[in-house]
Amino acid sequence: MSHISLEEQLQTAIKIAHSLYARGKVSGSTANISFRIADIIYISGSGTSFETLTPEQFAAVTIDGLKKTEQKPSKELPLHAILYQKRPDIHAVLHTHSFHATLWSCLSHEKEEDVIPNYTPYLKMKVGTVGMIPYAPPGSNALFEHMEKRVLCSDAYLLKQHGPVVPGATLLDAYYGLEELEESARLAWYLRQEKCNIC
Repeated sequence: MSHISLEEQLQTAIKIAHSLYARGKVSGSTANISFRIADIIYISGSGTSFETLTPEQFAAVTIDGLKKTEQKPSKELPLHAILYQKRPDIHAVLHTHSFHATLWSCLSHEKEEDVIPNYTPYLKMKVGTVGMIPYAPPGSNALFEHMEKRVLCSDAYLLKQHGPVVPGATLLDAYYGLEELEESARLAWYLRQEKCNIC
């Protein structure tokens, strides 16, 4: 990704954010997006909304946590940083509260390393396994500790009673993965309801 300029990366991130908001996949200021260039993480700022996100609203922080801009980063920066630190193949991360993925995160699952059934082949093709991260309050050290313990157990994640975290080699990979995860969770939810109705 080194051949892609910072300006191009920011524009891609903003297009993704605006698209997700316009289609009701995020609301208010509850989502965050980041990408990494070398050892700098660029992440949407604290309190920003995907509806109106601009380049100036991104914070720049070193992978070790040193702030490079005045913009305050999202309080969930450590979730992103853990992924960048533990998985060098990752250069972008998306976290939302999309409806069906969040709904699925409220259920109990026997195999927590892979909680969304792959009824179609596309979840495994575009994302891989989706693991459950145990509940802890958003932005808390306990949540970050849970993520650090399980980060290498799955390819993408559902934060329990919270929402999805989807990494990718590029911003578009993370975006397409998030879309596939949400659609797979929606399909799984409907099929679960159908099964319950039959029973």
